[in-house]
Amino acid sequence: MSRRHRFRGRQVNGVLLFDKPIGMSSNEALQKVKRLFKAAKAGHTGSLDPLATGLLPLCFGHATRMSAFLLDSDKRYVVRCKLGERTETADAEGEVIETRPVPPLDADKLNAAMDPFRGEIEQIPPMYSALKHEGERLYKLARKGVEVEREPRKVTIHELTLIELAGDEMELNVRCSKGTYVRTLVEDLGEVLGCGAHVIALRRSGVGPFDGADMRTFEELEAVLAAADGDLKSLDALLLPLDAAVRDWPEVRLTPDSAFYVRQGQPVLVPKAPTSGMVRIYENDDEFIGVGEILDDGRVAPKRMFLGE
Repeated sequence: MSRRHRFRGRQVNGVLLFDKPIGMSSNEALQKVKRLFKAAKAGHTGSLDPLATGLLPLCFGHATRMSAFLLDSDKRYVVRCKLGERTETADAEGEVIETRPVPPLDADKLNAAMDPFRGEIEQIPPMYSALKHEGERLYKLARKGVEVEREPRKVTIHELTLIELAGDEMELNVRCSKGTYVRTLVEDLGEVLGCGAHVIALRRSGVGPFDGADMRTFEELEAVLAAADGDLKSLDALLLPLDAAVRDWPEVRLTPDSAFYVRQGQPVLVPKAPTSGMVRIYENDDEFIGVGEILDDGRVAPKRMFLGE
């Protein structure tokens, strides 16, 4: 008796800059796009809350091995805040738990209040987060009315500027390190202002080297596929190459002999290579073969290799 072979998807490699809609989890967005591409393997590069919209890089195939570098990279957001109200989740999805009058504010007062939050700061992660306590997600404990102690974490706010102040709402531009909770930043800023605050809209506008200029919505992807009469190559053409995730790193170009040793996991000495840090590695002029790190003795050591494995 013959057995049916389950279709496991096709091999697709590259990075898609997806514009996540409001109300959808990052994993739901990933699975929906993965099905459209009929891809065998895909992953996202750091969750966005369902309330949040904007840039969610999706990595397909070999590019999933680059996702860690995007997870570690800086993020950029535009956040709209409601002053005078605190909610249980620090955003519009939670119940209002406190209301206070909003004092007279202007750009100078807001800038002075934001100044202590610029640079390296400590944040206490919110209970409504995906962090775990004794194996259980914090947001699940929070829904049960349970609150546990959370250790402060160091994060860096590279940029925090006012875009607009209109009545009891303000819009901010934020560029921050990985692990930053924008909801917590807004809530803490609201306390400094003396009136409380919560997030009513959040849009991610940048991740690492990506600025979101080439983002695609799901509707746009469907339209591209329909215009091509279902030819999946039309979707593949929208993918960025594997090295796009590290395009802001310095590059190292190897001869075929050096590339052979690097592929075997051996460090090599490369003339005029950078003196420290992470690098993207190419064989000859254009074949991206992986990423590496400069050792103390100046050699280039492979970290993750992609081709010729």
